[in-house]
Amino acid sequence: MLRIAVQSKGRLYDETMELLAQAGIKFPAVKRTLLVPSRNFPVEVLYLRDDDIPDSVATGTADVGIVGMNEVLEKCQQVQVLHQLGFSRCRLSLAIPRDVAYNGVQWFEGKKIATSYPRILKGFLDKNGIKADIHVINGSVEIAPSIGLADGIFDIVSSGGTLVSNNLAEVEKVIDSQAVLIGGLGKLATEKQEVLDELIFRFKAVKAADGKKYLLMNVPRARLDEVVAILPGIKSPTILPLADENWCSVHSVIEEANFWDIVTRLKEAGAEGILVLDIMKMVP
Repeated sequence: MLRIAVQSKGRLYDETMELLAQAGIKFPAVKRTLLVPSRNFPVEVLYLRDDDIPDSVATGTADVGIVGMNEVLEKCQQVQVLHQLGFSRCRLSLAIPRDVAYNGVQWFEGKKIATSYPRILKGFLDKNGIKADIHVINGSVEIAPSIGLADGIFDIVSSGGTLVSNNLAEVEKVIDSQAVLIGGLGKLATEKQEVLDELIFRFKAVKAADGKKYLLMNVPRARLDEVVAILPGIKSPTILPLADENWCSVHSVIEEANFWDIVTRLKEAGAEGILVLDIMKMVP
């Protein structure tokens, strides 16, 4: 059975469990249990703190783990990224009080910076030739400047709302991060590798369907070329004949972000009876 280390709570936990559910992997509704086996797939989930996941994978306590890339870089364990999952996107940035003038990264020379990511911060400062005092804090980093504990902070930023509420301004983005599937550097047993390959295959199928819509429509044959030119499709639209030889049915997959623009153009090109369907999975 493949063991997956997963964050025990928070946004990353919620999005990880949603991904597993979309991949058809079911878990019993249990609480206060650290190790939970799936009901229908040969995996078990080990719930841990996010900063413990890289170490658990490196030491073999877990076979693989789902964690933010920021933790992988900070912990610097012997692990490898197997697959980028595309959710829990954020960035690690430097921020200072909003009412302070900023003249570039040199501003941090000699300053005190509060952070939970000292390794990544030190690498950035060294790269830029900046000498600063790194003050390590676990949690509530954003309040450090307001209580006189630091001149600035280095922390995770997603929407930026936390910075605003603490009167801080983001001044330097250091790295982008997202959830990744990590594994150790050694080889898995054949049975576990087969389960892992199937797991990644399912994750890719879920991701491929994300943000896409399936369109079906009736199109006058005389205007078929015009409609096909509008549709991007994966390779090309599917075209099927109808009982009325002057009409055909056209099927295509489009990006949701372009939905209204494309549908408007299709209607202008003569498409009728446009049906829009959600895509749950799309096998590459």
